Amino acid sequence: MNQPFLTLAQIDEVASSIRSRTNQQPRVGLILGSGLGGLADSVQNPDIIPYSDLPYWPISTVFGHAGRLVIGTLENQPILVMQGRVHFYEGISMSQVTLPVRVMQRLGIEILMVTNAAGAIHPDYVPGDLMLITDHLNFVGMAGFNPLIGPNMEEFGQRFPDMSQAYDRALNELARKAAKENNIHLQEGVYVGLSGPSFETPADLRFLRMAGADAVGMSTVPEVTIARHGNTRVLGISGISNKANLDGNTLTTHEEVLEAGKMITPKLEKIISSVLRSL
Repeated sequence: MNQPFLTLAQIDEVASSIRSRTNQQPRVGLILGSGLGGLADSVQNPDIIPYSDLPYWPISTVFGHAGRLVIGTLENQPILVMQGRVHFYEGISMSQVTLPVRVMQRLGIEILMVTNAAGAIHPDYVPGDLMLITDHLNFVGMAGFNPLIGPNMEEFGQRFPDMSQAYDRALNELARKAAKENNIHLQEGVYVGLSGPSFETPADLRFLRMAGADAVGMSTVPEVTIARHGNTRVLGISGISNKANLDGNTLTTHEEVLEAGKMITPKLEKIISSVLRSL
């Protein structure tokens, strides 16, 4: 099923299916990127729902994305965790890529925490770093694949949402405080979202650096766009999984990305747990 636009009735059908499988009411949504799914193991009293059990829900074809919802509590906050996501490059519509965020909004989720594995463009960033996303470049959207293209769903938000504060400033402050308390060096910067699935050429990366990007990946931006359209607050953190190949002398692999997740996940868990305690 690859129809361009999902309807409100279909979104509500998914939300109803989730409600029928849990009595918990999550307040926070968390999307875990490539190699970062281990964080879901910390959720207490989990109700686990495989994506394949949900109507219309997109199922990832990429190794490193477990493909299930974990609904429970983390630091006494009711939370819905997406253990894995889908990407535009997998050949599905933007409407399906962002369906999970729409469903979260219909479930009453107020805050979306979104994570990803990203390549470092900034020369000072190294694999294993965390980067607080302060802004993004929506290259896929600029190319004509904005997830808000199509009929506007007034039930969520207005036709032309403002994106000047895509990443919530108060949540960013909580993340900075959490990093300081846990002695974690937290980088900050601009994430650029590309379609993938090919990694970037050195010329691509030099261009993106000149445009102001600090890290590059193949997700997140469509989800954040939909979240803000529905007035959902967003915290975004990139796990720097590899050094982007600006000079053409090294090769980047997906296995490298997954391996870096083992270094990133413990630090990410500390920051997210501290932020949840502060809400």
